[in-house]
Amino acid sequence: MAGAVFTFYSYKGGVGRSFTLANVAVLLARWGHRVLCLDWDLEAPGLSDYFRPLLPAKPRGGVVDLVDDFKNGRFAPEAHAMRLKDFGALDFIAAGTEDAGYVGQVQEIDWEGLYDLGFGEYLDRCREHWAANYDFVLIDSRTGISDIGGICTAHLPDHLVVLFTANRQSIRGAMELARRADAARNLLPFDRARLTVLPVLSRFDNREEYDRSETWRRIVVDETAELYRTWLDHSVEPETMSRHLTLPYVSYWSFGEQLPVLSEKAPSVDQIGFALETVAAVIACRLDRTDLLAENRDAYVAAVRASRREFTHELRVSIPRAAVGVGGELVAELEKLDVRVVKSLSGDRSLLARPDEDARHLCLVVDGKVSRWQSAEVELFLHRTLGQDRRVIPVLTPGTEAAGLPGYVGNLRYLRLGARGAAGVARDLVGQLKGFTPLLDADDDLDLAGLLGQARGALLVTSRWDLVDEVITTLQTAVGAGDGARTRESAADLAVAIRPRSPNGGGHHPAPPHTRRSIDWLLRTLDARAQTTTQPNHRKDLG
Repeated sequence: MAGAVFTFYSYKGGVGRSFTLANVAVLLARWGHRVLCLDWDLEAPGLSDYFRPLLPAKPRGGVVDLVDDFKNGRFAPEAHAMRLKDFGALDFIAAGTEDAGYVGQVQEIDWEGLYDLGFGEYLDRCREHWAANYDFVLIDSRTGISDIGGICTAHLPDHLVVLFTANRQSIRGAMELARRADAARNLLPFDRARLTVLPVLSRFDNREEYDRSETWRRIVVDETAELYRTWLDHSVEPETMSRHLTLPYVSYWSFGEQLPVLSEKAPSVDQIGFALETVAAVIACRLDRTDLLAENRDAYVAAVRASRREFTHELRVSIPRAAVGVGGELVAELEKLDVRVVKSLSGDRSLLARPDEDARHLCLVVDGKVSRWQSAEVELFLHRTLGQDRRVIPVLTPGTEAAGLPGYVGNLRYLRLGARGAAGVARDLVGQLKGFTPLLDADDDLDLAGLLGQARGALLVTSRWDLVDEVITTLQTAVGAGDGARTRESAADLAVAIRPRSPNGGGHHPAPPHTRRSIDWLLRTLDARAQTTTQPNHRKDLG
């Protein structure tokens, strides 16, 4: 997936735009994303002051040098990026060099003339390069309405983060800019999706004058409601989302250029790091799954925080005390398949004390019923799983009825310990973790390969082989499409077609060559499906 470009904009200065961008960038990088920040506030650059302790050296170039590169026929958008220390993939392109010549460079730029010469196409190539090499590109834009602002708010971004304070001039200025950017974007000669706008109420103090702050919150929601329509989940009210997208005023952080997310690693609800985490999580989700945020903010942020993490184990196998034997056998077979697996026994209180999950997926061995302990284990797992590709896979012991299980387990695709034993279930588990869906359900006792073998060795009259050909053709289509229901129906037809009958006058003969070839194709396909669950080196492929 290509990276997403977010421009941070404010109609007036002093609302915490650069502060918010810098802290969001640090959070995204900490969560494992590749992040590029650009200081496009060329007339009053300041983003470098937030990053200065993390910079390896003073900037020796920056955004203004893209103009010189264009004029001289150079294309090297990565040449001006600096890697910040101690934060994985967090890069920064400053506004320019910090010397006396910088002001002259900015003043000489004629943006309109540059666009007439093709700078827009050049900048679009830069944008494509950045989006291909980073997960998130964050642009700090100039305040007000200007040529530079138009580049940052209409040309470059996929999304606009608009910061404003609780006064009408700030709110209306932000709304006017959003409308101008949307109109200007429609005139661009480049293919762009509709601009989505994330409104962030900044420096909002509701600790005193609570009634007055609530009055202004209602004003803010009324004035900005239209900005939510293109991205907010229909089940979520703008007022709810506005509260999540509010940055509180904390006087301590108003002095100097600081990064509170460096010190507030697990912020409480009244700390600014808490609100910054929420905004960063919405950006990390590209404004998606807001219904989950409204339902449970902590789970939403935790899921985003863990989305790029490496899990110690691929699979946790939850085993009730009554099934310790078969559960242990299943774990042993999974280990033979090189799966990073860990088992948990009902009553293991250390599991509940862990702040994060150490396994990506959960296998629930169910013996008769889901125990109360397992119910709590599933609830905890799902609480930490919102928005992630993590799965609960039930494995039922012989005699356990799926119909009698609670919906959150019984409605899932399950496997069954039966005649195929722990080894067969382990192979199916690996297949599910790799995205392979079994052709037939766990309770299905159909041996399709055996049935096809019988058909290949049968002696039938010509008219009967014609019928078998029709059934085999249907089977090929069903197996190729992974259609279990049609496969079972066709298999039942095949069993009837090859059923031995008393010979009346002879004429029985083996399968014609073309029928044998069709049967062999099906056998190879079924074998290939089975092999996908037994390949080595699952450490590389799973999760």
